[in-house]
Amino acid sequence: MSTPFPADASPTPPPGCPAHGHAVEPLGPGGVRRLYGPEAEADPAALYEKLRAEHGEVAPVLLHGDFPAWLILGHGANITAMRSPSLFSRDSRLWSAFRAGDVPVDSPLMPVIAWQPLCVFADGEEHRRLRGAVLDGLNRFDRRGVRRHVRRFTTELVQVVGQTGRAELVTQFAEHLPMLVMTQLLGMPDEYGPQLVNAARDLMKGTETAVASNEYVVASLRRTMAAKRDDPGGDLVTWLMEHPAGLTDDEVMEHLRVVLLAANETTVNLIADTLKMVLTDPRFRAHLSGGQMTLGEALDQVLWDSPPMSLVAGRWATADTELGGQQIRAGDMLLLGLAAGNVDPVVRPDLATPLYGNRSHLSFGAGPHECPGQDVGRSVAEAGIDILLTLLPDLRLAVPEEELTWTSAWISRHLVELPVEFTPREIEPHPDSTPIEDAEPVEDSEAVDAPDPAPSSTAAPEPAPAVEETPTAVRIPAQRRGWWRTLTGLFRR
Repeated sequence: MSTPFPADASPTPPPGCPAHGHAVEPLGPGGVRRLYGPEAEADPAALYEKLRAEHGEVAPVLLHGDFPAWLILGHGANITAMRSPSLFSRDSRLWSAFRAGDVPVDSPLMPVIAWQPLCVFADGEEHRRLRGAVLDGLNRFDRRGVRRHVRRFTTELVQVVGQTGRAELVTQFAEHLPMLVMTQLLGMPDEYGPQLVNAARDLMKGTETAVASNEYVVASLRRTMAAKRDDPGGDLVTWLMEHPAGLTDDEVMEHLRVVLLAANETTVNLIADTLKMVLTDPRFRAHLSGGQMTLGEALDQVLWDSPPMSLVAGRWATADTELGGQQIRAGDMLLLGLAAGNVDPVVRPDLATPLYGNRSHLSFGAGPHECPGQDVGRSVAEAGIDILLTLLPDLRLAVPEEELTWTSAWISRHLVELPVEFTPREIEPHPDSTPIEDAEPVEDSEAVDAPDPAPSSTAAPEPAPAVEETPTAVRIPAQRRGWWRTLTGLFRR
């Protein structure tokens, strides 16, 4: 969804934010627990269990700005909310705080919950029209085609670090692969990939340049749409523009943006957490090496234990009702607790029991708003990890597991780093890659700086300029030099 802030907005931290000069207490007005602040973000899982012990399946919580909401903790209660759009709508305009005019435009909640004309905020016939177009487009991709793109970019990413014997798999692999693959599925030029990776990361961090990053993403999509009008292809941009549902240009662009960013964020987390588990958990390492467990089954276990999104905001009650023993009022906001529901003792009395092949987790949602891109996301994650482990078969963690750290926000949890080591090796280029001609590699001092995390201009991206050929430069055909210069520059910093 587009960032709904005016271009000149100067966000004001919510009351109680450390930026105001004092710490955020875990309990807010009325003794209600906050879902934000140092304590909440340090260990979200522990907070969920405190709330479950105190309130059961549904718990009252406070969001940024101390806005009240209900966090759904029970697996069954989450399913009920997901599958009952007549009672729990996706239309955020129903929120009583919106109707009362209490939510400032610069609230940190706005990028997630501000209503927009998208399928994710629609119900009924309009939802079916918009979602149907997106689903039809995504379903046209076959696993072999997706895997071909994944193999190419995984190979290229591993080529950059292959001879070093060391890598950091979050920033050098997981954070790049999904966006690079998605640009191909959308029919975008290679040169857009690295910049879109940076823009997406900047958007999700909510930095001061997030608005500029959002405008860069939008400009990239509009430029691609303009190109596809003149030269249609077998890609999602073309298919959405030509779909019988008759989406407007704005509808096409906004849905492409949601697909691009949502697929990237969730798949980055899925890849990182699955790699972490494969490298550290004896159950997975032993089973994978022994052939008793497929990588797909390992992904299922990770989707139970570490869902890519901890919670989803949200649903809004259309009428007074009851859920999980709580009295819900019309206009109340409800948060789908995916991580909490996945460890509900009712469905998982023993968390140590493996769930290989069990896909009744909540990570992709359920009901009419179930994630339409889950098959593509799973394919990218599964193929990427499989190919990575094939290229680097002796991949191993380079630090003790207890040194790994996460950052958390109210909707997701991110592995910060996953340093690994392996036997240095030269990686053969993928057939779909433009071959690098024989030449001496660029020395670190000659490497071209990577682009800023957020593009400073909101103009549509121009094709990357060719690198001047010098005796010591890696010589790459002009149409690909921008991609390789950016990629190698990023990893040499």
